[in-house]
Amino acid sequence: MSAIKFGTDGWRGIIAWDFTFENVHLLAQAMADYINSNAPVLENGKMPKIFVGYDGRFMSDRFAADIAAIFRSNKIDTILANKPVSTPVAAILSVSKCWLSVMVTASHNPAHFNGIKIKLAGRSAPLRVTKDIEALLGENSVLKLYGQKAETQDLTDIYFKYLAARTNTKKLKTFKGKVAVDYMHGAAAGYLEKFLPAKQVIALHNTHSPVFGNVQPEPVEKNLAELKKTVIEKKAALGIAFDGDGDRVSLIDEKGNYLTPCLIAAVLCEYFIKHKKLKGNIVQTVSMGYLLKRIARAHEMKFEEVCVGFKNIAERMNLEDVAFGVEEAGGFAWKGGLPDRDGLAVALAFLSIMADTGKKAGELCADILNTYGASVYIRQDFALTKPVEKTAWAEKLRKKMPKKIGTHKVVELNTLDGLKVILDNDDWLLIRPSGTEPLLRIYGETATKKETLALLDIGAKLAGVK
Repeated sequence: MSAIKFGTDGWRGIIAWDFTFENVHLLAQAMADYINSNAPVLENGKMPKIFVGYDGRFMSDRFAADIAAIFRSNKIDTILANKPVSTPVAAILSVSKCWLSVMVTASHNPAHFNGIKIKLAGRSAPLRVTKDIEALLGENSVLKLYGQKAETQDLTDIYFKYLAARTNTKKLKTFKGKVAVDYMHGAAAGYLEKFLPAKQVIALHNTHSPVFGNVQPEPVEKNLAELKKTVIEKKAALGIAFDGDGDRVSLIDEKGNYLTPCLIAAVLCEYFIKHKKLKGNIVQTVSMGYLLKRIARAHEMKFEEVCVGFKNIAERMNLEDVAFGVEEAGGFAWKGGLPDRDGLAVALAFLSIMADTGKKAGELCADILNTYGASVYIRQDFALTKPVEKTAWAEKLRKKMPKKIGTHKVVELNTLDGLKVILDNDDWLLIRPSGTEPLLRIYGETATKKETLALLDIGAKLAGVK
């Protein structure tokens, strides 16, 4: 039971090490106990339905079937996906047809990992819910009765209809360029073709594979060399990459340049404010950069940073008037949709902006940089040999931080999530242990690549990983 602990978005573990049938059954029973104690009673006196979905990872379908069987054994009306689905499908179902959704997925983690995400009210279950579920682990014996198979259904059309309703489909139809998409053998394979003619889509790695073609299904720049090459060779207008469960996205411009999450967020947010009259607060995770802060300042909008993990953005969107929220790992959301990550929604929105403005992806980004200043944002990951207690570690690092880095003064030390060092010229450095993987992540943003790499090198030395 000690192996089961929810991180920034769900519980993840190594298959056959801690992500085992025994542990999954324990967690399924705890989730069943939570559902039976907290789910509302409908007008007909029955409990609402629960959805169980899964991605294409090794044994995900078997784990999902067992979770559904345990739910059924506990008298919970359960729908089981009949094929791999993206996590955004589970999110929309948690508000449109079911009370809660469970996804068997390890998202962008390597193939030997698997995990479980919980979606409630269209977003990742908040900390208070996952803590309650953790507290129920082992309280009751696992109830898994013979023959308790859940009904299987294909409910993806509900998701596609939701996206069509919030996408400018008229503008999208005027988009005539080719789009290269790397599905990374993930759960979103084939989804873009629901919105663009197949002749416009150049699809890479569009079959489900438990080993993801031996590439980690994380759409970060180092994993997108083939997509970049395809965009250039096929003269595509945009390159799109989805992670293993389809809630994260990365974009490549027409020249094969990787667009950082900071740039994508700035393009989307600026367009929504100017052309959709979007109003409210702008919220980002502490691992993001200064472009949105400058946009918020220019439009006199409240700006706030929260801990890493999109569920922290979602919590703000649930409690406050948030116009736009973003995390650095390719998760974006804005007013009018679910407070959750959705890679396809972002891709469609960006394509619609290109169609509406008649501008190339590179031109949209250039407009942002000309208005709000240059931004070169880079993240580096370093393997950890042992777990790190984040708060104590960050405080220890804070105490030995110099008052100047290079020629610039340190004006702020933020220990909200790890240690974020902000300099007097807006440049910044963040050093934090990952909440889902045994990694130390170091982030930085300056006006040039050379300066950012130099800043990251300083951060690595301060953290003791170089």
